[in-house]
Amino acid sequence: MSNCAINKLRPFTAMCCLALMMAIAPLVVAQVSSNQTSKSQNVNLRSIPNGSKMDFQGVVISRDGDNFTIRDRSRADYQVLITDRTSIKTHGGFLHSGKSYPVTDILRGLIVEVEGRGDAQGQLVADKIRFNESDMRAAITSDTRVTPVEENQKAMSGQMDELYAIAAEARQQVTAVNERVSALDDYDVQQNVAVTFHVNSAVLTPEAKQQLDDFAAKVTDARAFMIEVSGHTDSTGGEAKNFRLSRERADAVVQYLAVNHKIPLRRFVTPMGYGKTEAVADNTTAEGRAQNRRVEVKMLLNRGLTQQTSATTSTPQP
Repeated sequence: MSNCAINKLRPFTAMCCLALMMAIAPLVVAQVSSNQTSKSQNVNLRSIPNGSKMDFQGVVISRDGDNFTIRDRSRADYQVLITDRTSIKTHGGFLHSGKSYPVTDILRGLIVEVEGRGDAQGQLVADKIRFNESDMRAAITSDTRVTPVEENQKAMSGQMDELYAIAAEARQQVTAVNERVSALDDYDVQQNVAVTFHVNSAVLTPEAKQQLDDFAAKVTDARAFMIEVSGHTDSTGGEAKNFRLSRERADAVVQYLAVNHKIPLRRFVTPMGYGKTEAVADNTTAEGRAQNRRVEVKMLLNRGLTQQTSATTSTPQP
């Protein structure tokens, strides 16, 4: 090939080499960035001693099946394992019982409190996971906004810090409102009575009616109250039958109080039948079984409203 032809090919060859280098460069940069991110996460991940009990708060920064990583305020990361025995609920709720959530609702950006023990792998096996309802809403909003971005730009740095800031800001915005209404979920048991039933019966005995009459007399002048009614059985009979019978007993009590004492139905918490699951006495004896065939009735006073009423009453009138 002549020197002239070679000289003509040199610019073309140089352009091809330059294009190839430009195509490879993003792959190299992404690989380096990915390796740096992975090393950074491994450095921050803290190991928990086997059997050590821990209770801490942080934000969920990643989720993989039954495992998720949590970052606390010191920027230390911990691996958390969810099992079938893990209790996942919100703070507060009726009688502080909280609302239960499935495992799938542990989202990135959710601020949680985790309690559990370390295992042989250095991760925390969670016994309890608690969070605020407002933080769940903020996490859902954040996850909806962030997920499409992550799918297109997985190498984006600092994303979890921004997500934490968004969740924290949302939490601050609703804290004032939550504080004003939090007392509405607090109830104190003022009156309670347990009426018993005959075997396989949901019919109120004369003694049970008298007990309910006395209970209703104490409820008449109360304000801001609710009535919780729970039915129970002894251990005899099948499980399905006991659940049905316990609910029928609870319904019988609600009907008696509503019809005979004109207590509005809005005052009653939805009656619940627990079957034989909450025995208070030994089911191997006749006396114990008689105690377990019962309906428990509780008058609950709203703490927030009663405090407000007391404050208003104590304020001197001009």
